[in-house]
Amino acid sequence: MKYQVGDEFLQQLPLILAGPILKHTEPESVTVWVALKQSCQVELKVYETTNYGEALGNCLLEGERSSFALGKNLHVVAITARSPIGYRLTGGYIYAYDLQFTLADQTQQMQQALCSNSLPTVSISYFEHQKPTFVLPPNHLQDLQIVHASCRKPHGHGFDALPILDSLIEASANQPQHRPHQLFLTGDQIYGDDVADPSLWVATSLGDALLGWEEQLPMNGVYCTPQQLPPGERADVATNQAGLTAGLHNKSEKVNSHLFSLGEYYATYLLAWSPVCWPTTFPQGDQVTRDRHAIKDWNQAVWHLRQFIYTLWKVRRALANIPTYTIFDDHDVSDDWNLNQAWCLRVLGRPLGRRIVQNALLAYTVFQGWGNTPEQFAKGKAGEKLLTAAQAWSASLGRDAKADEAIARYVGMPANDPATGLPILVRDGAVFILDRDPEALTWHYIVRSDCHEVIVLDTRTWRGYPADQKPIAPPMLLCPQAFEQQLVLPLQQLAEETQIQNTFVIAPTNVFGMQVVDWIHHWNLKQEKVFSTDVGDAWNINMGALAKFLTTLFEERQQIVILSGDIHYSSVAHLSYTRTHSKLQSVLVQLTASALKNEETLTRLIHTRLKDWLLPEKMRHWIGWSNPPNMVEVSAKQLFGGLRPYQMVTNYDWHCVLEWIPRNPVQTSRFGADISPLIAPWKRAENAKWKWLQPLMFWKFRWFQEGREVVGLNNLALVHFEFADASNSDKVIQDLYWFSSWYPTQIVYSRFESQLIPNQSLLE
Repeated sequence: MKYQVGDEFLQQLPLILAGPILKHTEPESVTVWVALKQSCQVELKVYETTNYGEALGNCLLEGERSSFALGKNLHVVAITARSPIGYRLTGGYIYAYDLQFTLADQTQQMQQALCSNSLPTVSISYFEHQKPTFVLPPNHLQDLQIVHASCRKPHGHGFDALPILDSLIEASANQPQHRPHQLFLTGDQIYGDDVADPSLWVATSLGDALLGWEEQLPMNGVYCTPQQLPPGERADVATNQAGLTAGLHNKSEKVNSHLFSLGEYYATYLLAWSPVCWPTTFPQGDQVTRDRHAIKDWNQAVWHLRQFIYTLWKVRRALANIPTYTIFDDHDVSDDWNLNQAWCLRVLGRPLGRRIVQNALLAYTVFQGWGNTPEQFAKGKAGEKLLTAAQAWSASLGRDAKADEAIARYVGMPANDPATGLPILVRDGAVFILDRDPEALTWHYIVRSDCHEVIVLDTRTWRGYPADQKPIAPPMLLCPQAFEQQLVLPLQQLAEETQIQNTFVIAPTNVFGMQVVDWIHHWNLKQEKVFSTDVGDAWNINMGALAKFLTTLFEERQQIVILSGDIHYSSVAHLSYTRTHSKLQSVLVQLTASALKNEETLTRLIHTRLKDWLLPEKMRHWIGWSNPPNMVEVSAKQLFGGLRPYQMVTNYDWHCVLEWIPRNPVQTSRFGADISPLIAPWKRAENAKWKWLQPLMFWKFRWFQEGREVVGLNNLALVHFEFADASNSDKVIQDLYWFSSWYPTQIVYSRFESQLIPNQSLLE
């Protein structure tokens, strides 16, 4: 059974398929991204407001741009508005924006373009004027409110936590100092692997309809269309012909419905951010397959997807009303993407594997990268050349070889060696890196305000693979060249230019994780089973790279806040750092937020008191050297005494100590009581049906759910600061919002408070 996406279906859709999404926003410019079903000239105007956002004032910034035809029925544009007279937006004020669409024969206002016969009313505003609004970061750090999150799988277990952002904004929409100022999505915004069969069922047909043609996927010298590779039947092709590793180690279910085609990746983004293209009903499992196990999986996935779709209108409204910044992790392409040299050789040396990665990167560029760095897509720049090539490739129905080569060049695909067919690797000091064209786009970037800086790292495409070790060896997540480009130069430049009060660094994968996970990674590395648990993605599996990372940061800053995700639980860790021959001390606080929608049985367990009872996190010490960079974990006795002199370590350049910050008792959010907009009626009915069992389900009791170290249920993080008085030190606070497991379901939050100074008592 095929999802019917014909002309009649497309005609019933509104002009706007997804968006508007507010993207890179600064005093001089505002960028808004939107996906359309027809070619348009789009005009963006930014207005001042009065009466705390209630009324529109003068137009301050304006801009226009034509959409790019990425398919017959998919036209995408990110419009940047600027002031013709040099006006600058400032913190502390609410601004609004509006879009106007000029088609060949008519002009549509934004509200008209959002609606259709099938969607008669669409709300993307918190005010009666129906315009999206936003605020810039404040002048003072104590007023800053940053939201971050990661890992959002539509059919993942539990409620989607991203709609909570809409509730946060709505509760403070008219309060510029308390309203969230920026959103950072730090990886796995979509999943190319681990796709539910019903999701692929929609994405394949929708993708072909968006393109207006069927992509020819290379397979063993022949070509197949996406429709010839149905949901639930792609595992062998994904693993053995594309070389993808997500399905290894008896995990074929992870790639049974892997995304392959460009249309499927495009469609998946539309389905992640907008309810417009989803079907109103799904077939039952027995209508699409006869396999009993597959029928059960299909129906269960549909159950989770229906709840996900129910709250997409809140996700859409939230993303229209807060500056949104993103960076990929592996699942935006496929699990283990560029994990190590072995993965690169295995996947990029095969035509289908290479095609899948290129499709994923092109889709990422259009749906995420463009809005992060709009200056790369200005007239004549590499980004515009890429969009033009993508347009030409689609217009040729995928037959334009020159356009295909241009796309590969601009998204940074390495060239293949004609003799071996393998990707070309070049030396960068002691490591190999993937070769890339000088014109390739860069994915790392910096966001600045008057009170903070955010350095967003690309730790996927600039990895350094050890030249003198096996191809499965853990990489440097940033090669020497990338350290210079992404960290050293930005830190030095910003130090000279501004008087920022805090530096955030976004590292999509964890710098420090739970000790038991480290043990598992080291064991799997010895067994050479690196693809089973992503061995090589965490910073602390390659001690030389971690030492270089820490010393690079602390040479330029005494205080660093890391924002991270990836691992499907959230936590806060505090690192105190001191130099051996200097009184100078530094602090790093790691704030982890994961997952938005991908909780698992294991993360639910570590969310509870069981984790603290069975495997509590202990204080950890490292000593390190600067030249060459390296570090070794030691015990407190080895470091501070208590052993015989010959057993103690000496002659190191620095040492650091890591402690985990405990969770405060759960609190109910100010909008936590009424969550009817967040839970579908059929889900509420099911919860009520099992209400009588609640007294017996002790594992869901509030007391048992009060774990001390992590939040393992789906969650969203709000970060803010508290500044010192005479008796207290400065703090960074992470409030993690999640849905309570006890009845009735509420939105609650767990607070983590970490001091922004080194812990002197642990360093002495």
